[in-house]
Amino acid sequence: MTGPATPQDETPDDGTTPDAATPNTSAPDDSGTPAPDDNGTPDDNGTPAPDNNGTPDDNTAPAIAAAASAEAAAEAAHAASTAPAARNAPADPDLARLAALHGVDTAYEPVPGRPVHVPRSTVVAVLAALGVDASGPGAVRAALAERAAHLADRPLPPCLVVRAGAPVPPLGLPSGTAAVVTLEDGEVRDGPPGDGLPLGHHTLRVRTPDGRDAACPLIVVPDRVPVPPGRSFGFMVQLYSLLSRRSWGMGDLADLAEFAGWAGREAGAGFLTVNPLHTALPPGDGPGDPSPYRPSSRRFPDPVHLRVEAVPEYAYLPPRDRAEADRLLAGAERLRAGVLERGEPVDRDAVWRLKSAALELVCRVPLGPGRLAAHRDFVAGRGTALDDHATWSALAERHGPDWHAWPAGLRDPRSAATARAREDLRDRVDHHRRLAWLTDEQLGTAQRAATAAGMPVGIVHDLAVGVHPAGSDAWALSGALAAGMSTGAPPDAFNAHGQDWGLPPWRPDALAAAGYAPYRDLLRNVLRHAGGVRIDHVMGLFRLWWVPQGRPPTEGTYVRYDAEAMLGVLALEAHRAGAVVIGEDLGTVEPGVRERLAERGVLGTSVLWFERAYQGRDDLGAAEADGRPLPPSAWRTDCLATVTTHDLPSTAARLTGEHVELRHRLGLLTGSLAAEQAADSADVTEWLAYLVSLGLLPEGPADQEGAIRAVHRFLARTPARMVGVWLPDAVGDRRPQNVPGTTDSYPNWRLPVADGTGRPVTLEELAASTRLRDLTAELRRGLAGAE
Repeated sequence: MTGPATPQDETPDDGTTPDAATPNTSAPDDSGTPAPDDNGTPDDNGTPAPDNNGTPDDNTAPAIAAAASAEAAAEAAHAASTAPAARNAPADPDLARLAALHGVDTAYEPVPGRPVHVPRSTVVAVLAALGVDASGPGAVRAALAERAAHLADRPLPPCLVVRAGAPVPPLGLPSGTAAVVTLEDGEVRDGPPGDGLPLGHHTLRVRTPDGRDAACPLIVVPDRVPVPPGRSFGFMVQLYSLLSRRSWGMGDLADLAEFAGWAGREAGAGFLTVNPLHTALPPGDGPGDPSPYRPSSRRFPDPVHLRVEAVPEYAYLPPRDRAEADRLLAGAERLRAGVLERGEPVDRDAVWRLKSAALELVCRVPLGPGRLAAHRDFVAGRGTALDDHATWSALAERHGPDWHAWPAGLRDPRSAATARAREDLRDRVDHHRRLAWLTDEQLGTAQRAATAAGMPVGIVHDLAVGVHPAGSDAWALSGALAAGMSTGAPPDAFNAHGQDWGLPPWRPDALAAAGYAPYRDLLRNVLRHAGGVRIDHVMGLFRLWWVPQGRPPTEGTYVRYDAEAMLGVLALEAHRAGAVVIGEDLGTVEPGVRERLAERGVLGTSVLWFERAYQGRDDLGAAEADGRPLPPSAWRTDCLATVTTHDLPSTAARLTGEHVELRHRLGLLTGSLAAEQAADSADVTEWLAYLVSLGLLPEGPADQEGAIRAVHRFLARTPARMVGVWLPDAVGDRRPQNVPGTTDSYPNWRLPVADGTGRPVTLEELAASTRLRDLTAELRRGLAGAE
C-alpha cells in the first residue's frame, strides 16, 4: 500500500486483540464481529493483479489529496455493496455464526461505523473452499452441529502456540488425563506442558480417562524477533536492474555480492534490500511474467540469478563444451550491450535461454568428492520440498508450466503417476535439484560478502504475498492453499472495483492442522542466507481478502488467520536465523495491527511523502495534527524509513512532477492533468519549504540533487532504526521501476538503473559515482549526529 497514514491508521488498539501473554490455540474467533477494513488505500507490494501489470494499484496520488480517502473508500465500498449481485446481505444468524467459527467475515467496515455486508453467495463459496457445506439452511445447521460435536469430542486444539515463559492455557482436559511432551530433539517429558519448555516445534500427546488419545503440535516461540544492532542506512535494490560489465543481460547474484562488498566497505551501508528472488513461472508459449511478485515458488530462488562463470565446474568444461559456452557467453555480451548501450529493456526470458543452455553444459561436469558431499547434504536437508519443486520443474518442461493442464494423474504430487514420472524423468529432476543447490550456494556467497564487508544486517530478502496458481508451490502445497480462491483487496477510494491479485491464499485451518509446517518451511527457506526479510502486505498475517474464482473483487470477503500463531512462528524462525523482519504496512491498517507487530519486534515501513500529522495519532496533540509533514522526532523508531519504493515515482521524478506527466500519457490519471499537477506541486513545495525551515536544504529548493540529499538528511534525523536509499535515487534516475495499472504500455520490472538522462549506469559506475558517494557521506554524518 502506498497511501498516507490516515487517521484510521493510527487508531490505538481497540481492546479486541488477544493479550500478549495469551497463548493461541489456532481456533478462529467465534464472535462474528466484523473488523474495520485495512485497505483504505491500495497495496504497493507489487503483487500481480491479472488486469494491470502484476501489481495492485498503488495510489500514487498526492498525500494531501489522499488524506480524505477513508470516507471515499466507504462510499466506493457502499456503492459496490448495493450492486445487484451483492444485495443478499446481511447473512442470516446461523450462517454468520458458522462463518465466524471458521474465521470468515460476513461484513467489513471501510471506516468505523460504515459496515458493508458480504454477499451470502460469497460466504457460502468461501466456506466451501474451507471444506464446509453451507449451501442451504439445512446444510448450515448440519455444519454447526458437526462443528459443535467435533469441538466437544476433541481433547486438544489443532495446534498450540505459546510464548516462552508464558503458562500454557487451560485445555479443559478431564481430571486424570495423562500427558507427555516430546521435544523437537526427541527428549520426552512426562506430565502436562509447563512454562519451562525450550523454543521449538514440539508435540503434546494426551490420553483421557475414557481412553481417547490425542496429539497436537506444541510450538514454543520467543516474544520478539531480533532487532537491528544500532541504526544504519542501506540500499534498496532491484537485482535485475543492477548490471555490471560481467552480467548476462540482467543483474545476478555475483553482482549482488560485488555490490554488497563495496557498499559495506566503501559506503558504510548496513544492509541491502532486494526484490523477491523467488522462482518465476517458465514462459511457456508466450513471454514470461517479469514481475517478481507472482512467482512459481517462494520456497526456492530462481537459477536465472546465477552467475554461470562463478560455478566451480565451469572451469572444467571439456573443449567441445567450452566452445559452446563461449558462444553462449557472446550472446550474453550482446544482451548486456543491448541494455546498457542501446536502451533495450531487460529481457529475462532471453537471459534464461542462454543461462539454461550454459548450465546444461556445466551440470554435465562431474562434481568432486567434497562438492558431491555438499550437494547430497543439500538434497537431503531440503527433502520433500526440493523433490517436489524439481519434479514440477521437470514435468513443466514436458507438459507446460500450468499443472492444471497436465494429465490428471500428474496433478497430484503424491499420486502413483507422479512417482512413476519422477522416476522416468530422473535425470531432469536431478538437474533441477542441482540448479537449486547452485543458486543456494551463490545466495550464501552474497550474504557472506555483505557481512564480511562489515554490514551488521546484510541482505534483506523480500517475501512475496503469494504464488502463481499454475506454479510449483501451488501444485506441491495444494492442500494448504484455498482452491478456487484468490487474494486481493476490497473496493476503496482509488479502485471502486477492488483488486484481484490472482494468488491463492493459505487455508488457515490447513496451516493449523499441519502445525504451521508449510509456513515455517517457507520462512526457513527465505531466511537461509539472509540478515532479514521484508514481508509483503504484512497485514496478511492477520486477514486476507478472498475473492471466489469467476467473481469480481467487490464480491469478496476477509478471512482471518491466527495472528498470534503466524507471528509466533515468524518470531521463532527469525530468532533462529538471527534475522530482522520488516513488514510492509503501508496504507490504511486495521486498528491494533501495527501495535501488535511492533510488540513482536516487526519493523514497519514509513515513506516520507506519506508521513503527515493527521488527527488520531496518539503521539501528537490536537494542534499539531494539521496534516503538515510529520516532524522527524515524531516518526516511529521501529521502521524502515524511505523516501520512495519500487511502486512509486523516483524522487527526481516527484520533485519535477514528471511522474504526473507519465501517468497522464499512460491514461492513469483520475482527474485532469492540471488538477493533478497542482496538487502534486503543492505537496512537493510544502515538503521543500519544511526542509528549508529545518536547515536541511542549504542548497535551496531549486537544486534537485541537493533536494534529494535533503530528504535523506531528514530520514537520518528521524529515530528510524533502518534508513533505506532507493538505489536509482542515488544517481538521479527519473523512471519508476513499476507503474501499477499498466501492462504492455510501460516496461515494468525491466529497466536498468540509470542516471537523470536515462543512460544506464553499471555497477562499476555506481561504485565510482561522486553523486552516490556524496549522498552516503551525508547519511553517515546524519546518523552519527543523531546518536
